[in-house]
Amino acid sequence: MLFWITVAAALWGAGTGLFIPRAAYRLSVPPEEPWRTACPAGHSLDSSGWLGRARCTDGDTFGPSTPVIALVMTVVCAALAVATGGRPELLVWLLLAPIAVLLAAVDFAVHRLPDVVVLPLTAAALAGLAGASLLPGAGGSWRTALLGSLTLGACYGVLFLINPRGFGFGDVKLAPALGTVLGWYGWGILLIGTFAGFLLGALHGLGLILARRAGRKTAIPFGPSLLAGAFVGILLGSRTL
Repeated sequence: MLFWITVAAALWGAGTGLFIPRAAYRLSVPPEEPWRTACPAGHSLDSSGWLGRARCTDGDTFGPSTPVIALVMTVVCAALAVATGGRPELLVWLLLAPIAVLLAAVDFAVHRLPDVVVLPLTAAALAGLAGASLLPGAGGSWRTALLGSLTLGACYGVLFLINPRGFGFGDVKLAPALGTVLGWYGWGILLIGTFAGFLLGALHGLGLILARRAGRKTAIPFGPSLLAGAFVGILLGSRTL
């Protein structure tokens, strides 16, 4: 049974991954600017579909690599299936995975976590886990997920007030979603997943400095590391039940 669940999850990941590059390119704009409807040269984007990279009327393509995004989604969804098995929260993880990867792609591109994606992620996590908690075999607690959402949101808000230059407000708005999915498996997993996110962020920054692609004061996207930390927490929480 687990084999077929994993295969289905991998196919879901590969399929949804095809929709991410075009959306990522359209959303990868600085704050206060409208979503992209044209390429850098001013040619309108092809509106015939949403699969693959964004393509303008001049034939050029833009946005993250479709094979890379599809591969990432396949691996992420398969790993979630292997760790979670047939428990009902797996459906929630598979629903949230493409939203998380989309956010990571946009943050890498323009150091921004757009509200139009972050807020639905939080709502979907809370609503989805609330439904999962009503089904037999659920592996977590919706009460702890809710408390985790509120707690992590408040903690990140304090960090932003203390050091607004080192901690973006987009990360603060992402925190309730992270707290929800990590809190589902308990306070210990919430702490581990949060620590993993900060550790991955520090390693990412250190790697960029060593590669001479960034300096000590260079701003780096923190959202992808926080999302990766949450992914690590979910895998650990699923396996330790």
